[in-house]
Amino acid sequence: MAEPPPPPHQQPQPSPGAGGREDMLACVAALEVALLPCLPARELQAVDRSLQSSHQIDVERHARDFMEAAKKLQSYLISLQREDQPTAEDLLRKEITTMEEELKIKSELIAKNKKLIEGWQKELKEQLGKHVTELERV
Repeated sequence: MAEPPPPPHQQPQPSPGAGGREDMLACVAALEVALLPCLPARELQAVDRSLQSSHQIDVERHARDFMEAAKKLQSYLISLQREDQPTAEDLLRKEITTMEEELKIKSELIAKNKKLIEGWQKELKEQLGKHVTELERV
């Protein structure tokens, strides 16, 4: 028979969102291992040997309790997963921040190119002035 897992307080608890889906699956697997011993194995074996309806009722009650606990656990894990997902507001804020950064970079690039163009215009005016002066001498 397999050795029972260590008590839940000794098992490392993965933090939500740290590893995403893998952590969630690992947590579910650990909980499954921890909950399986809760199944009424002795009573299940007794049902095979006995036709008494009380054994069947006990097994059904334990199975129903187990399924209710599993549903609560599943709901809790789903809620944790939803908490990890960013809200629409968070997504929009992130998108706005990204756009603002792009705007800043592009504004700096425009200012740099504007200075280059102004420098070229100044050089061209100087060259034009030299050519005009030279033509006037000729």
